[in-house]
Amino acid sequence: MNWLRFAPALAVGVLVIPLACGLLGTIVPAFGYLPAVGGNSFNLDAWHSLFAQPGVFRSAIQSFSIGIVATLISVAIVALFTAGWYGTRVFARLQSVVSPLLAVPHAAAAFGFAFMVMPSGFIARLISPWATGWQVPPDLLIVNDTLGIALIFGLVLKEVPFLLLMTLAALPQVPVQRSLQFARSVGYGQVTGFLITAWPAIYPQIRLAVYAVIAYATSNVDMAIILGPTVPQTLPVRLSIWMSDPDLSMRFMSCAGACLQIMVTGAALFFWFYLETLFARARRWVAANGFRFQRDTWVRWSSAFAIWVSAGLVFGGLAILAVWSVSGLWQFPNSFPDSLTMRTWSRTWPRLNEPLSITLIIGLVAVTISVVLTIACLVRENQTGQTGGSRALLMIYLPLLVPQIGFLFGLQFFFFASGINASWAAVILVHVMFVLPYVFLSLSAPWRAFDKRYEAISAALGKTDWVTLLMVRMPILLRAILAASAVGFAVSVGQYLPTLLVGSGRFATITTEAVALGAGGNRRVIGVYTFLQMSLPFIGFAMATMLPALIFRNRRAIRTQ
Repeated sequence: MNWLRFAPALAVGVLVIPLACGLLGTIVPAFGYLPAVGGNSFNLDAWHSLFAQPGVFRSAIQSFSIGIVATLISVAIVALFTAGWYGTRVFARLQSVVSPLLAVPHAAAAFGFAFMVMPSGFIARLISPWATGWQVPPDLLIVNDTLGIALIFGLVLKEVPFLLLMTLAALPQVPVQRSLQFARSVGYGQVTGFLITAWPAIYPQIRLAVYAVIAYATSNVDMAIILGPTVPQTLPVRLSIWMSDPDLSMRFMSCAGACLQIMVTGAALFFWFYLETLFARARRWVAANGFRFQRDTWVRWSSAFAIWVSAGLVFGGLAILAVWSVSGLWQFPNSFPDSLTMRTWSRTWPRLNEPLSITLIIGLVAVTISVVLTIACLVRENQTGQTGGSRALLMIYLPLLVPQIGFLFGLQFFFFASGINASWAAVILVHVMFVLPYVFLSLSAPWRAFDKRYEAISAALGKTDWVTLLMVRMPILLRAILAASAVGFAVSVGQYLPTLLVGSGRFATITTEAVALGAGGNRRVIGVYTFLQMSLPFIGFAMATMLPALIFRNRRAIRTQ
């Protein structure tokens, strides 16, 4: 196993080298130097052109404010729910809902949410005309509103499960029960006691996850196209449009805009750091002044309501998408279609073969590479006894902390120069950049929790390290490995911008096709693509659950983690 000493360096290289090349390839053209398209000297012309674009500063402010507000709401919901319901049956039951919610791609969640809340959506149909008197959809700007409220709530629906999952992983590392017992003994309410005693120890463990949420919320493209404002559009959406312009001179302005987006995300991260300081001071002030806030029932139930409404909107939206894919005539204000038919599926299926096969190939190869790299790094960790600490964790999160649109432009230029742009290798590599962090974070905890006495017994029986790994550790950890693979596959299926830019539009996946169809407004076709898009991750999680039970059906006593 000597070759495993290269595994950590290889994993870091896969994450950092494309990112560094992408940032370099974005920053240099932003200042006028890109000989391939006629830029032979450094200048500020691209910045002048960028600032001359109408509404560009408003777009940047929108991206900043939407990201901060969405993250603040998401963290508040997770913190208050965990504080109010930790150790209860409600909290235990919700844990089984987190993984399915996390598996839903962002675009599918956005479409489902839109189909629920738009003026002609399912909620309006349920209350019309008996409660509203509406016979036709009301003239209300709910989706694509100018303030980005729909986009904020759409982001919250997706980020709350992710942050809750990270919080669940952090809870065992903190003596929560003892902290709560101490807080209750001095008269604190459930919520206040948790936030003062336990949350300060939990939050540092999920801080990088929160920063990743900020980076995504300020720079996402697919959800912003579906739910975001249109006059003007958010900065990332405008950048993606400029980058697709056939006029090659627009590349300079696009790179300048990408640098501006990096600054917007960086400003959001610094602002969030300032908010962390304010909240820490507020917590100390509450503790120092003896505020107990014992009457917190309304806070507990409000947080539970927010969590379950979020889950209900996601699952309800996905169900409505499924109904739309098989609906016949469905006029407003009817709550359900007049008939169900497979006509849309039969017409659309021939066009689904290629996107579906491309999605599966890219996802399965990217997940395989990510799982192999992760296991190799964890085996090497066992050999050295060093986890790498916070630096290693920062390396893992690095592709998630930098806005995708901030380095994918430059990475595309490097791929052009190397001759592999719009190739399978390039698209799979960029998917691995985003799949690997999630696979590592999902698999590392159960891997480190493995009882090493099994390996000691194997070694005592004369088995080699390879035999012990393949015949002892991996079978016991099979469920965890498959679950991490399912998470990685869900991440790959949901990748929109990396596939679009690095693939130069030549790799049509289910996600890229679904987002492209969003502008057409054909709800039945959107329902088909989005239902298929959300089905793929669910199939992955179902296989991760059923395969261990099937493989070990004759070994009921074996304990898989």
